[in-house]
Amino acid sequence: MSEQKKLNIVADVLGKYYVSGEEYIFKCKFCNHHKRKLSVNIEKNKYKCWICESSGNDVRRLVRKFGSRDELSEWDKLTNRTNILDFESIFAEKQEEIEEKVRLPKEFIPLLRDTKSFHAKQVMKYLVDRGVTQGDIKDWKLGYCSEGEYAGRVIIPSFNDSGYVNYFVGRAYGTAFPKYKNPPVSKNIVFNELMVDWDKEITLVEGVFDAIVAGPNSIPVLGSYIKEDGNLFQQIVNHGSTVYLALDPDAEKKTKKIIEKLLSYDIKVYKVDILPYTDVGEMSKEEFLERKSKASFLNDKNYLLYEAINSL
Repeated sequence: MSEQKKLNIVADVLGKYYVSGEEYIFKCKFCNHHKRKLSVNIEKNKYKCWICESSGNDVRRLVRKFGSRDELSEWDKLTNRTNILDFESIFAEKQEEIEEKVRLPKEFIPLLRDTKSFHAKQVMKYLVDRGVTQGDIKDWKLGYCSEGEYAGRVIIPSFNDSGYVNYFVGRAYGTAFPKYKNPPVSKNIVFNELMVDWDKEITLVEGVFDAIVAGPNSIPVLGSYIKEDGNLFQQIVNHGSTVYLALDPDAEKKTKKIIEKLLSYDIKVYKVDILPYTDVGEMSKEEFLERKSKASFLNDKNYLLYEAINSL
């Protein structure tokens, strides 16, 4: 009965369908192809579009992305996902919180515009030494300041999901002190949310250069911990995203708390082994991808065993 009710919800969200074996074939709202090419398997809880290749292991994501709040609520009741409903209710008012306006320093110079001046060459050498590529510079919209309050620093901007700057990190590329100088605004953001696809796995790291190494869909938490009532945690839970944790080893206690809290909201969690490095930024991109491919999958059943083995 519950499978039929789930199908009814998906049909309300996606429209008409036809049956092919165990699968129901809908029009895909990701690519809006004129033919029905989105295959949904209610029993296996999977979906895939054979045109744009959008896919997932949780049909709930289709309901969340394209359906109404009432339809998502009904789905969660069918799957006993009441903790998520409670979470959304508790923090509903926080979602309406007005984000602080942030402007990049007036002295900010995009590196895509200037790579040949004396200061730009210094910045480029610093970035190349850290393994940053021209593609990274373009994707992360990196720039620098040679004068002003943020003089001598690489500037890594963050854009919210509407495309507006909501934060930036200033990292010294020479002898400027302190090493990091950031704007005096709240860090309760999703850094570069404009580039985040919540329907795909996300990787959480500590700093922006860690995120550059970790690759697409990596989010720097700007520290070593994420709060349960923070914007980042809230978005992860609301979207049901799969999380790869690659935080610095010296913050192991905080990492354990994050894992336990994510598991309590039924989030799929993988832990990437960073040792003997002190952070992801010390690795090459290739090595990090290899380690990520071998990440430990954690759930309520194996987490305690994992902790016991790794404490030996």
